[in-house]
Amino acid sequence: MVERQLRRRGIRDARVLDAMSRVPREVFVPAERRKQAYDDDALPLGYGQTISQPYVVAAMCELLGLTGDERVLEVGTGSGYAAAVLDELAAHVVTVELIPELAAAARSALDETGHGDVEVRTGDGSLGDAGEPPFDAILVSAAAPELPLQLLDRLTDAGRMVCPVGPQSGQRLVVVERRGNETTTTAGLRCRFVPLRGAAGYPE
Repeated sequence: MVERQLRRRGIRDARVLDAMSRVPREVFVPAERRKQAYDDDALPLGYGQTISQPYVVAAMCELLGLTGDERVLEVGTGSGYAAAVLDELAAHVVTVELIPELAAAARSALDETGHGDVEVRTGDGSLGDAGEPPFDAILVSAAAPELPLQLLDRLTDAGRMVCPVGPQSGQRLVVVERRGNETTTTAGLRCRFVPLRGAAGYPE
């Protein structure tokens, strides 16, 4: 997976490649899907949610540019796989999931794979109400119709957020960097995520 799906497709951050090689992805997918765990595809988790394809997880983590000392917030825990990868890359990870059943399953998988230090919370992470801010980096693991600006207030000065933004038919990964009261925004990789649920999600 690391060689064919990540390195050959342009992932260059050695720390990200190493992290992806250490996290057993099969633990985070439903039992009936484990033979597909390392396919270059998103896989269904139930509740209308998916575990993102490995390349997209690696690309998002690379865009965050983590060095190992950061406190990171993930919005949209899903399977817990991205939180496990982030735990390999940062000092502390807080992840928030709106669906209690998914949060519980993610907690179990994270404990099984040695990522018990990840803090799993249940609630509407799109509001930024997760642990004590500020965070050095924020990863939004679901698509938002527009940038969830309330999350920017949870970033440190020089903090960075990565979020899929756009219509439900398709999005781009948007990187936002904060410098004091100023922000810079860059749109990159095309992608398609499940919709962000909660106050900052798409209208019902």
